[in-house]
Amino acid sequence: MAKSLKDRLIQALIDSKLITQKNLEAAKNLQAKNGGILGRILIKEGMVSERDMMSVMSKELNMPAINLSKYKSDKDCVKLIPEAMARQHKVIAICRFSNTLIVAMADPLNIFVIDDLKVFTKFNVEPVLSTETDILDAIDRLYDSDDRLMSDAIKNTEDPSLEVIDMVKEEFDIGEAALEGGTPTIVKMVNLIISEALKKRASDIHIESEEDHLRVRYRIDGNLHDVLRIPKKNQNAVLARLKIMSGMNITESRIPQDGRFKIKMQKKEVDFRVSMLPTAFGGKVVMRALDKSNLSIGLDTLGFSADTLMRFKEAIAKPFGMILVTGPTGSGKSTTLYSVINQMNTPDKNIITIEDPVEYQVEGITQVQANAEIGLTFANGLRSLLRQSPDIIMIGEIRDSETADIAIKASLTGQLVLSTLHTNDAPTAISRLMDMGIEPFLIASSVVLVAAQRLCRVICKACKGKGCKKCGSTGYFGRIAILEALAVDDKIREMIIENKSIDAIRNYAVSKGMKTLRDDGMEKYKNGVTSMEEVARVTAEE
Repeated sequence: MAKSLKDRLIQALIDSKLITQKNLEAAKNLQAKNGGILGRILIKEGMVSERDMMSVMSKELNMPAINLSKYKSDKDCVKLIPEAMARQHKVIAICRFSNTLIVAMADPLNIFVIDDLKVFTKFNVEPVLSTETDILDAIDRLYDSDDRLMSDAIKNTEDPSLEVIDMVKEEFDIGEAALEGGTPTIVKMVNLIISEALKKRASDIHIESEEDHLRVRYRIDGNLHDVLRIPKKNQNAVLARLKIMSGMNITESRIPQDGRFKIKMQKKEVDFRVSMLPTAFGGKVVMRALDKSNLSIGLDTLGFSADTLMRFKEAIAKPFGMILVTGPTGSGKSTTLYSVINQMNTPDKNIITIEDPVEYQVEGITQVQANAEIGLTFANGLRSLLRQSPDIIMIGEIRDSETADIAIKASLTGQLVLSTLHTNDAPTAISRLMDMGIEPFLIASSVVLVAAQRLCRVICKACKGKGCKKCGSTGYFGRIAILEALAVDDKIREMIIENKSIDAIRNYAVSKGMKTLRDDGMEKYKNGVTSMEEVARVTAEE
């Protein structure tokens, strides 16, 4: 029986005395433990060099290898593949003949990447071999991220589509701010970073000081993507500009700072929550985009399954009690709760929230910013707002036993209380409240619904997941929530009071029709909304 290509490559490495059988076994053990591609493991562990691996692959594949550091690439040809796509797949176009594009790849056996490049560029793609290091170096050198950003900023002498509005003053004049925080070029550069992030649907902008440059990354559909690098000489001016916009102390660089600002772009206002953290090379800024247009008005538009939707509607129809949404950071808990209170935001309801920080500012709702430094903790703030005769209370997060105790008691005395917890699934929220010292009979009497939530990426409708310009060659466009909703009925109340195990409660809930996170995800996969890989990724703990 003929050997596979992988086996031929391994045998060639051994025959050439580039690796030993012992190296191979060690690499296979790492692969079994952590996954990954065997060849990359051999390189990463220093068992074989990139160039030796390339030489062997070139011989076995009968494919030319190229040293990119000595090859003069055609920049117009290079730009046929967007920088983000080139970095993601570790490829670079080097030349073109008629309708054939020659592309350097570290893994020319990855036919999916080759197919993506064919679809995107509309050329026949012929791969040649190069090392991953050489490819990434060539991308840094040939895409000219620094020069491109500077030239874009200089060309766009004014950006009328982006207006910055300070959270303290009514208007924040960009020209005036330039005099305070840097040159007009820096102002345009920061505007460009923000406007591009919004165009690309980024939820967060990361600006990170590194040893020789300032790196900018966008979080799109939950994943971070490198977008550009700013010259080190502009670092202080860029960070100063962001501090001015966010209302921070521009002279302070030793301690973390938080701030906010608001921009108006294409008649749409977007709040940004800003965190500044000192680092070894100067500072890191993370800007979270808080677009109120993303908040759904009503539960029907959240994409919940029919069963989950019914359980939520029954819970919010109750005059009092507690609704909890659980999940890790970034799973969309706050957005779900805001969408729920948006539906209940009517003139006859007094809705008060206490948050740290206030994420979305919603008209008609009283919102309180917790501040532990001045004694306004969740617990103290909650005591005060209970004297404001609220109908509905939203607590950003139940973090301690004192807050949990007050929230539980409020939900038993006529208020509907909504909050979040950090637990992996819905039933575990019950044990978390017990761990905080809440008596089982109080939990049983107050909690009406616990929903565990994750966000999974939605398959791009334009390309059906293959990757296209619209989705940035990722195959996904947007995200959707998958949930398991545990409605607390009389039997579950009895099980809580009797201190039954969480597994017993979970098994009973499933027998009564509760879809687990994995079940809800699989339903969305079967309906063509997301992929099996996404469901497996976000429900891995199950």
